[in-house]
Amino acid sequence: MGSELVINVTPLETRVALLENGILVEIYIEREKDRGIAGNIYKGKVVRILPGMQVAFVDIGLNKSAFLYVDDVFYDFKDIETEMLRQNDDEEESSYGQLEEERSSPAKQVFQINDLLIEGQELLVQVSKGRIGSKGPRITSHISLPGRYLVFLPNVNHVGISRRIENEKERKRLKEIVQKTKPQEMGFIVRTASEDMGEDDIKLDSDYLVKLWENIQKKQANSPTPSLIHRDLNLTLKEIRDLSSKDIDSIVVDSKEEYNNILKFTEMFMPQLSHLVTLYERDDPIFDYYGIEIEINRAFGERVWLKSGGYIVIERTEAVTTIDVNTGRYVGKGNPEDTILRTNLEAVKEIAYQLRLRDIGGIIIIDFIDMKKEESREKVFKTLKEVLSKDKSRTNILRISELGLVEMTRKRTSEDLIGYLSEPCFYCDGKGFLKSKETICHEIFRSIKKEASKIPGNKIFVALHPEVADLIYEEERNYLEDLENHINKKIIIKVKENLHIEQFEIN
Repeated sequence: MGSELVINVTPLETRVALLENGILVEIYIEREKDRGIAGNIYKGKVVRILPGMQVAFVDIGLNKSAFLYVDDVFYDFKDIETEMLRQNDDEEESSYGQLEEERSSPAKQVFQINDLLIEGQELLVQVSKGRIGSKGPRITSHISLPGRYLVFLPNVNHVGISRRIENEKERKRLKEIVQKTKPQEMGFIVRTASEDMGEDDIKLDSDYLVKLWENIQKKQANSPTPSLIHRDLNLTLKEIRDLSSKDIDSIVVDSKEEYNNILKFTEMFMPQLSHLVTLYERDDPIFDYYGIEIEINRAFGERVWLKSGGYIVIERTEAVTTIDVNTGRYVGKGNPEDTILRTNLEAVKEIAYQLRLRDIGGIIIIDFIDMKKEESREKVFKTLKEVLSKDKSRTNILRISELGLVEMTRKRTSEDLIGYLSEPCFYCDGKGFLKSKETICHEIFRSIKKEASKIPGNKIFVALHPEVADLIYEEERNYLEDLENHINKKIIIKVKENLHIEQFEIN
């Protein structure tokens, strides 16, 4: 059994699960009300510049200003000169003189952010990282448009090749194809999926991306500030776009509308995948049938047991994730050093799996059980590097210290799974977490659909916490009515003050 993409779609949210050999390895969730903004392109306005931090805050039409670091500012000298000439005071003329001096120097130009931007300036930006915690989105004016085989760089005259394409002859062939067809003063990055693809396929992708950029430019010229200029693909199509036929064996979706959307997309851009798409039509909810729902719930646990009887503990803070390895019930039968080594090696595989499943990013510290032998530490380190090499998110790992600690980073582009599905716990003043009211609400709706046929009569009674009831009546009322029509039964909400917020009863 290879890899499967299992897609659950409702009017409220889309969930995409990647299974490898029947095991859930990645889960992505996108709610319609806060659909991910990474990759979106906006026409924004600079509202504040902080020279001491070399950052600017830009209004792109969201409830929180986006932040733009100086290194993420695209500039050419014509634009900078225009802004400088608009200002008449002595200080600005001095800055312009300095700019001219830097321009004539063969060395790399180094600018301060207030050399490049002024408050009130309009610019085209792209979200590189969505909102994480209390931080606004991070943006860049180095626009990039991903396609099936290429990433288009309209502001950069460069052709790059994915490092995962290792054959030098193939790298040269692909570079020659792209250089022959690319527009002047623009660039492309050749993606891994382009390996062994024909020139016609790559040119079609190139033409599509150039046309898309032309449309973006036209829309920018005619749009107010701030405004959304280009929205990236939805979660389902984005995940399919980033797969290749050798990565996936089947795509299963439980929505007829999304099934048709996927077919149109694959037939246009990835015809080799079209025959893999099937519509799920069983009575059981799709995530229950594939055993995914229970795995998502397990991901909320801090303690993860290993088959040997050992366990790992995963604890999150705003800045760091710590993972502690323990022998637990596993005492081994021989040398204690061998017992510790086996536990650590088993933990390595589980840690790599949990990082990927929970999409944990940022700084991560792993506390392995102390190993006295250098060869044991080296074996654990090499195994960790090996299993993480299969992770599509970039990782950087430092060697195991004398204390058995590994410091590493994993690229983070959005909120991790637990952060997305939970909120601070008001029962314990934020020291732990609960499933969010939205998450509980969606679980209730899924349970109603699952149990409806088993409950006699034309009414279903649902007992739940008052705050969840308020959410259903205030924000999810329309979906509740649609669900009643779908199951042909009246849903009666009963509030129970003594229920824990995550508990509910259906009968």
